[in-house]
Amino acid sequence: MIDYNPKDWFTFIFRIHKAETFRKLVPMLIAICVYSWLVAFLETEIWKLAENSHVKNISLLHSLLGFVISLLLAFRSNTAYDRWWEGRKLWGQLVNNSRNLSIKMAALLPADDLRNRLFFRTMIPNFAFALKNHLQGKIIADEFVPNDDVQFGDLDTEKHIPNQIAARIVRKITELHRQGQISGEQLITLNAEMNSFTDICGACERIRSTPIPFSYSVFLKKFIFFYVMSLPFGFVFSLGYLVVPIVAFVFYVLASLELIAEEIENPFGNDANDLPMDRLSSNIRLHVSELI
Repeated sequence: MIDYNPKDWFTFIFRIHKAETFRKLVPMLIAICVYSWLVAFLETEIWKLAENSHVKNISLLHSLLGFVISLLLAFRSNTAYDRWWEGRKLWGQLVNNSRNLSIKMAALLPADDLRNRLFFRTMIPNFAFALKNHLQGKIIADEFVPNDDVQFGDLDTEKHIPNQIAARIVRKITELHRQGQISGEQLITLNAEMNSFTDICGACERIRSTPIPFSYSVFLKKFIFFYVMSLPFGFVFSLGYLVVPIVAFVFYVLASLELIAEEIENPFGNDANDLPMDRLSSNIRLHVSELI
């Protein structure tokens, strides 16, 4: 995720980063410029269409469709941002629940019970790192901190690793209850915290595995393409060869909105604007180690 000062907006005009949509659109922008110049050349030099030609009236269609495409892009952007923001709320909830569980376990476990305290000090952050890697389709053994009860080799990497870690934590809490270190009322309270871990995992998986419907995404791309392709025919009469940069700019604006929406609709990847899950996981590990 990119850190920036939202008040220093003037420097954004000249700032370029690796996720800049302009870089991705350069080949298409060049093709659009060549196409627009060719249409302008044919209409003014070869076909020599008069300004009262019926082709000029196509600009009326652009006025009508421009309103429609603006609504579609606004809906597309809002939908993608809702997914990004929901993912951020879920990871914020994971941070808070990790702290709450750590505070409760630190209060319930005796100060001299070093083995069990080490178990929760390592396994709660391990769940956060495992969830991060699971959402990104990776397995990073070095991010797993072992303890006396669980080593990374004890986990089945062919199965759902966050679920396995959550199951180990629940098993340990249940074991403490059987030993009499945790009462039934305290077990119910801790159970609510543990349920939230798997709920957050399931909600993140829902966001990752359910993209925008294919038909909607394809239709919007086709709409933008044919809208821009028809622009030179109507505006060449009033703009002349200036239609080349203007059409390219219109395409840049419309296509950039679609690319930004595509980037943020899955907030768990490695793109520049995705969630800082590495930093959030590291914060969870730091806070848990301070609390327990």
